Amino acid sequence: MRAFVTGATGWIGSAVVDELISAGHQVIGLARSDQAERALTAKGASVVRGDLDDLASLRRGADQADAVIHMANKHDWGNPAESDRSERAAVRTLGDALAGTDRPFVVAAPLSGLVEGRPATEDDVSPAIGPDSNRGGSENLALDYVSQGVRTVITRFAPSVHGHGDWGFVNFLTAAARKQGVSACVGDGSAAWSAVHRADAARLVRLGMERAPAGTRLHAVAEEAVTTKAIAEAIGRSLGLPVASVTPEDTGAHFGFVGSFFASTMTASSDATRQLLAWEPTGPSLVADIHAGAYTA
Repeated sequence: MRAFVTGATGWIGSAVVDELISAGHQVIGLARSDQAERALTAKGASVVRGDLDDLASLRRGADQADAVIHMANKHDWGNPAESDRSERAAVRTLGDALAGTDRPFVVAAPLSGLVEGRPATEDDVSPAIGPDSNRGGSENLALDYVSQGVRTVITRFAPSVHGHGDWGFVNFLTAAARKQGVSACVGDGSAAWSAVHRADAARLVRLGMERAPAGTRLHAVAEEAVTTKAIAEAIGRSLGLPVASVTPEDTGAHFGFVGSFFASTMTASSDATRQLLAWEPTGPSLVADIHAGAYTA
């Protein structure tokens, strides 16, 4: 297939590009800078110049492709409403371009906020509906296009998609530990996160594009629950720092914006995903990656 990938030079998206090319697919990557264009062309990908706010560029990429993989998001923690707005507009533009074609539309989504008190499953419907909801309700919006002849596949990613070079949540936790001189968890550290290695996540995206039926929700989850205490202990060991606990009231001051996430349990099962696509994660665990220096090199 010829796949148009947004977020093609991002943390997960760049691994998706590598996975697609290694499997024999062609890639068109969205690039918003000369540096991003050079990185993509060096891999053998074609390029469409633009960004999430350039909706015409999204349409051009989709029109050239047999499949669309939407990985980009602004992740503007200081202005989440803007991130939500741009996400909804991008999904609507890409969905409209694919309507009536039966082409795959793989859309990245988070696992957080789906359910409380238990691990989320692939059957759980996102409660985010409409433009004023989380991520602009983009997951449900993308699934609406199934009735319009689009093979929408939602891929929900664990809060930690880890590996060497990760600049996501665990990277921010490591930076906080360096700054504070202590690696901390919130309370007793019983809150837990799901995790997946970046290479395993990228392979799941490819499999979803190739084989998942319309309307499928996939969970990129290798480890269902890693306690935040175990994460803090691994970071402390990797940095040679003591491990401590902070109160919920001190979470923001200690961790910054990532603190609210670290205080929350965000877990999910991937049993249905594994059965559907014969996907078996093979990468190292999150704690093993931290111990191996993925966040301290």
